[in-house]
Amino acid sequence: MRLPAWLAQHLAALRALVALTIVLGLAYPLFMVAVARIPGLAGHADGSLVTRDGKPVGSALIGQSFTDAQGNPLRQYFQSRPSAAGNGYDPTSTSASNLGPENVVDTPGKPSLLTQVCGRSKSVGELEGVDGSRPFCTPGGVGAVLAVYHRDGATGPVTRAVSLNEACPATPFVTTWQGVTVECAKPGEDYTRGVTTPLRGNAPDDPAVPADAVTASGSGLDPHISVAYANLQIKRIAAARHRPAADVRKLVEEHTEGRTLGFIGEPAVNVLELNLALDRS
Repeated sequence: MRLPAWLAQHLAALRALVALTIVLGLAYPLFMVAVARIPGLAGHADGSLVTRDGKPVGSALIGQSFTDAQGNPLRQYFQSRPSAAGNGYDPTSTSASNLGPENVVDTPGKPSLLTQVCGRSKSVGELEGVDGSRPFCTPGGVGAVLAVYHRDGATGPVTRAVSLNEACPATPFVTTWQGVTVECAKPGEDYTRGVTTPLRGNAPDDPAVPADAVTASGSGLDPHISVAYANLQIKRIAAARHRPAADVRKLVEEHTEGRTLGFIGEPAVNVLELNLALDRS
């Protein structure tokens, strides 16, 4: 008996649904679970968890902060790079700040990327006992940016200059600019008619504080820091733990990972694994 065309089509669709459900909804997931249980792969499938005394303390793939309840760095531990993921290293909010190199002027409640970098560099410099100054940063740790007003709009003699990231009653980082006294910025005043002018200052071309100490990764979850940033922290950690700096340096060397495939990226240090090694040694 020949089935009506409409019924034959519906039965074909039902058979396809059942077959695809079995293959893609049951067989394939179960196969992938089985593969993930293969020795050597199970740890990666479970999130590359790192344990101490049999208890998970983190993941080798996701960074974390080593700070006290007030957010202050714990001096006995290596510090991670900044994170823009949620409140920091939140895997459910992985993201970057989406701020670019031209983001140099602070807005109410939202510091510019330049000011964030300047503030972080100043803080890291103070923590590690080194010069935290950077180009285009004020000594106070904000972006060194002026709104410069000219007689003829964008040209001609300077008639006014305002330090955009230093709100009154702050004292501007530079007293005068091209013969005009620099003013502090008055909250709520519009300075968009001025020419935004970042000032480089006299900071060294190669800052003592590495770039990864003051910038977040694209994902906000990077568990690694550069070898330079790790080396910068050795003196502080050795002092906090009352042990020779040579011992701490040896641990850094032992936990330095080479370039991926031998040529991609730069050598890096996994902060969590290094700190756990510190506690064990």
